Amino acid sequence: MVIREVSTKADIKSFLQLPVELYKESPNWIRPLDKDIEAVFDEKLNKFFRHGKCIRWILDDENGKTIGRVAAFINNKTAKSTYVVSGGLGFFECIDDQNAANLLFDTCKNWLMALGMQSMDGPINFGERDKWWGLLVDGFQEEPNYCMPYTLPNYKQLFENYGFQEYFKQYTYHRLVATPLNPIYVEKAERIARDPLYHIEHISKKNLEKYAEDFVVVYNAAWSKHAGVKGMNKAQAMSIMNQLKPILDEEIIIYAYYDNKPIGFFLMIPELNQIFKYCNGKFGPLQKLIFLYHQWRKTCKKIFGVAFGIVPEFQGKGLEGALVQASANLTQPKARYKTFEMNWIGDFNPKMMHVAESVGGSIIKTHITYKKIFDPSIPFERAKMID
Repeated sequence: MVIREVSTKADIKSFLQLPVELYKESPNWIRPLDKDIEAVFDEKLNKFFRHGKCIRWILDDENGKTIGRVAAFINNKTAKSTYVVSGGLGFFECIDDQNAANLLFDTCKNWLMALGMQSMDGPINFGERDKWWGLLVDGFQEEPNYCMPYTLPNYKQLFENYGFQEYFKQYTYHRLVATPLNPIYVEKAERIARDPLYHIEHISKKNLEKYAEDFVVVYNAAWSKHAGVKGMNKAQAMSIMNQLKPILDEEIIIYAYYDNKPIGFFLMIPELNQIFKYCNGKFGPLQKLIFLYHQWRKTCKKIFGVAFGIVPEFQGKGLEGALVQASANLTQPKARYKTFEMNWIGDFNPKMMHVAESVGGSIIKTHITYKKIFDPSIPFERAKMID
């Protein structure tokens, strides 16, 4: 077997094409868009190169056939945010061969150790946590959501045989849009609705700058205290809004205010993989027409939860149910959307898990983020729980 750094157009093609071969017997796999994968490795597009490094390899057998791929990276802003200095491993794909997998893992390990890392987390992304994060271990019968990993069942054994340990689990929650809320949440939502200091509204595309500012207030209060999650500024939030703008459905993005101050949000979008599955990894002129056609036909029946956040002092007061109830009031009469999925709720966040379950959600997919500590004398610790 020969492993080499991806450096040519032919190497990039092999990197992108390998999953097509590996998943040809997996009917629920949806091929990611090539452009989305390549954006991770493009220094002009991925801002994480400003404070990090990234490299990727492909593995060929003795006949020159590509049988594996992997990437390794360092985010200098978060590398020291946990008890060991950590780099990352991601975009792993491999034939069912432990020796091949070990060679890919060793290559990442050696590169990271040479740069001062004590461990590697994987499979993760050289970017934000909302994309390409975690190894699918349950839910293979479901189609993957946009930019979320769908990986082969045998990968779990390949990782654990190498010595990776479970750092945390990530859950995708599912509910039918028409499912009634628990009466307790309905009562709390109604109580909030009667309080004139509370106000819940859906967004307007004409005023995205305001909602970007409000997003920053809630996000930083609700999430920035967690290890590995940095605060957000208005420019970053505005970039997210502008990226989502072409596919936004204003009525399924809900904000909550108290005394005119932002205290919560529930961001949902049509689940894009329900359209991109017709594009076979490409997004040229033909695929753009396909995308527009399915948008016009409203063939997407699934809503995807991008983010849910409530500032700490308003958590547990019924606002969670009020946000869900507000979205249900808007979506149920139209009957356009049938199902809702919200992924990336970590098992280190029991409060958020409780919220998802209380509003009728159930776990439909499970991903695992692993950690491999290079020095066996350093004790392993799972991700710390959020209070």
